[in-house]
Amino acid sequence: MAPRQPVPSDFPKSLNISIIPPPSAQTPVNILLLLHGLGDSNIPFINLAKQLSLPETTCISIQAPSPLPFDLGGFHWGDDITFDQSKGTMDYDTGFSKSTSILKEDVIETILLQRCGYKPRNIFCFGYGQGGMVAIATVLALDAEMGGVVSIGGPLPSSFQNSPEKNRTPLIVLGGSSSTLITSSALTNLKARFQNVEYTKWSRPGDAMPGTREEMLPVMKFFARRLQSKSGVLEGAVEVA
Repeated sequence: MAPRQPVPSDFPKSLNISIIPPPSAQTPVNILLLLHGLGDSNIPFINLAKQLSLPETTCISIQAPSPLPFDLGGFHWGDDITFDQSKGTMDYDTGFSKSTSILKEDVIETILLQRCGYKPRNIFCFGYGQGGMVAIATVLALDAEMGGVVSIGGPLPSSFQNSPEKNRTPLIVLGGSSSTLITSSALTNLKARFQNVEYTKWSRPGDAMPGTREEMLPVMKFFARRLQSKSGVLEGAVEVA
C-alpha cells in the first residue's frame, strides 16, 4: 500500500511524540525519527524539524520513556541511571533494551511499516548524544537496511559486540575536535558494525548540536543523497535554514 501520514492516534498513549509534516503540505515519502539527548525532551527537536524542512519528509520527535530522578527534569533513554562520581555527571551508556524495543517494535515495525505502509529504506534516525546511541542500537536491532542514521556525539553502545556481518544502513557521525565521545576507538567500533560510516570532525571542541551552516552541511548533504522522492531530485535539500 502507498504510505500515509502518521497521526497521533497511531501511537500508544504512553509515548510522547510530536509529528511535524513535510513542508508545503507535500505527501510524505520519508520518515525522520528525532531522538533527543540525555536530560532533554521531544520539544526542542520540533524546531529542529521545522528548520531542516526536508522535502517529502515527516519528522517525528520522540520523547525518551524514562524521566530523570530527583525532580531533575528531562528524560533519558537508558535502562538505568548511574553517576560518574569522579566527574559528577550521569553516565550516557547504561543499556538501551527498553528504548530499543519501543523504537524497533512499536514505532518502526508496528506503526510505520505495518500500519502506515513505509519501507525500511524510507525511514531515518537522527539522534543527539544518548539519542544517537539509541538510534544506532535500534538500527542494529533491525534486520533491514534503513535510509540512514545521523548521530551527533553518540558512539556505539558498549553492549554491542563485533559481528561478522556489518549493518548496511549508512551512518554519519559528527563530533568535536576535542572533549568528544567520538574518539578514534569509538570510530573503530562503529566501523566494525557498519559497512558505511562517514565521520565529520568539527574544528571546535565538544559534541554540542551544530551551531552554524558549515557544521550542519554534512548532515544536509547526507540527507540529499539518501532521501527518496516522488519528484526526482530533492531541490534545495542541502540548504540549511
